[in-house]
Amino acid sequence: MKNQPKDLNIVNIVPSNLDLEFIEALLEPEDATYPWNLADESSEAYFQHLELQFGLQDFTDAELITSADNFYQNLDIIWDQVSVIENNNISKNTVNYLQSALQNAFSVMPEVLLTAIAQKAAEVSILEKSASEKLVECVQALLPSWEMDDLLVLARPFAYAMRSSEPQTLISIIRDFEHRDWANLSEIEQVKITLAIADYALQHLSKSDS
Repeated sequence: MKNQPKDLNIVNIVPSNLDLEFIEALLEPEDATYPWNLADESSEAYFQHLELQFGLQDFTDAELITSADNFYQNLDIIWDQVSVIENNNISKNTVNYLQSALQNAFSVMPEVLLTAIAQKAAEVSILEKSASEKLVECVQALLPSWEMDDLLVLARPFAYAMRSSEPQTLISIIRDFEHRDWANLSEIEQVKITLAIADYALQHLSKSDS
């Protein structure tokens, strides 16, 4: 199939003879009309004829049960893999969208750091955590020399502004540093900007979901 997901792994799913016979019968053109009324006497003859085509008489009840179980298990495996692929695609699209938004809004920070914030923000935005904890989790990997407690203290003003829908904290910080070179900023200035951009990223995701 042209639209089959590349990551869908069906190599290890080997259909049984019964599965192949069933599929072959489904693909054959049907001249007879399907008996939708199961109470009709002709329905029984129709299904008996199908059973003979499938060669069910060559299988024991145990073999039929095992084959049916395997068939439905394989279907579950395929649908689970499709679900994972779809979720991964959605996540990638979210990160790409957010990364583009951050790069357009914040030229002060290197793109590699903006990408890291976008990826982490997409992960933590769906977690059941406080606003401060989400902010810290977004930036902690970028600020390894800082303790979590210290980052939580610095994140509080942003978390408060997030809850009250006040953008002034972010605007004032970015305005102070937007024309300066990242490498020339002090460590505390870099921390404040990183938290401010993470705050923007989380709010951006929240608005896009609502």
